[in-house]
Amino acid sequence: MHFTRIAQDPASAARAGVLHTSRGDILTPIFMPVGTVGTVKGVDAGKLRDTILAQIILGNTYHLYLRPGMDVLRAAGGLHGFAGWHKPLLTDSGGYQVFSLAENRKIKEEGVTFRSHIDGSKHTFTPERSMQIQRVIGADIIMAFDECPPGKAEETYAHKSMHLTHRWLDRCVQYLADTEPLYGHEQAMFPIVQGATYRHLRTESCQYISSKNAVGNAIGGLSVGEPAQTMYEITELCCQLLPADKPRYLMGVGTPENILTCIGLGVDMFDCVMPTRNGRNGYLFTTEGVINIKNKKWELDFSPIDPGLPGVFESNHTKAYVRHLFQAQEILGLQIASVQNLTFYLWLVGQARAHIIAGTFEPWRKEITPRLMQRL
Repeated sequence: MHFTRIAQDPASAARAGVLHTSRGDILTPIFMPVGTVGTVKGVDAGKLRDTILAQIILGNTYHLYLRPGMDVLRAAGGLHGFAGWHKPLLTDSGGYQVFSLAENRKIKEEGVTFRSHIDGSKHTFTPERSMQIQRVIGADIIMAFDECPPGKAEETYAHKSMHLTHRWLDRCVQYLADTEPLYGHEQAMFPIVQGATYRHLRTESCQYISSKNAVGNAIGGLSVGEPAQTMYEITELCCQLLPADKPRYLMGVGTPENILTCIGLGVDMFDCVMPTRNGRNGYLFTTEGVINIKNKKWELDFSPIDPGLPGVFESNHTKAYVRHLFQAQEILGLQIASVQNLTFYLWLVGQARAHIIAGTFEPWRKEITPRLMQRL
């Protein structure tokens, strides 16, 4: 697995590249739909591949460990076979989910003990256990086990947490060196930069992460409550410090504006639940702006949801029809909205890539962002 840079925007830090994996090439910048429990909610693998044009999706170690469990996934030959998705796959280490269970977990040097959100049963994740589970899941890109502190964490806590993350990273690296992938495909681990909103901690973490010479690197601990401008400042700092010849993955971000801004800062890979979560609540991202499809104003609007995506989103359902589905609480409405939003996000990063290659990304970004974020 390796990364090739093919273009650099002349007016920003945006770049286009290719991440080569044994299951196919990933054209960057890229957005990765989130399939937490082995499915992108309401969307099957065929739609992901043929309509949304997803190149890589996510699974989550914490959730897949609890359900369906390691025995099922191992018997299926990993998540690829289990879910019928045969393109690249990335897994989160489970760290973020474990640490979000603040009242039900205990952090020690060895790892984290937590109680399942499903049945209250007790479990322990160590760096080694996280790597072992991700071996069984079989993702092409796996994430180091880390602690994700709150966005407004005090400096003392952020400092302690960052060094714990670094020590856990060393244990992840050692475990992978001592084991082999299970299903005949290469697995590459991305370390995760932490340090909350403190520039000197982020600088130290970037330097430590870079010393591991991983295939790619991730920026974690952002979009967790800090102001957007702070997120941009920390992202820019990290992109300046992380190796230029390796892909940079900004975890859990975000809105179309967030994504375009951070592409301009040098980020290559993104994931976020926003397209599907917002879609299930009736908020549609389109090439003309954001629609609340539940509003009465769409009741007699028989125009397509998004005429700006011809040939990509083939269904071309009307606004009036999709509003009716939501009013009638039909599951199809949630599916259509999710497909629309994911198709839009993949279209957006595809357009960004084309403009980077053409050398016109920055003026295009400034022109299109206000339009995409307006409420219709």
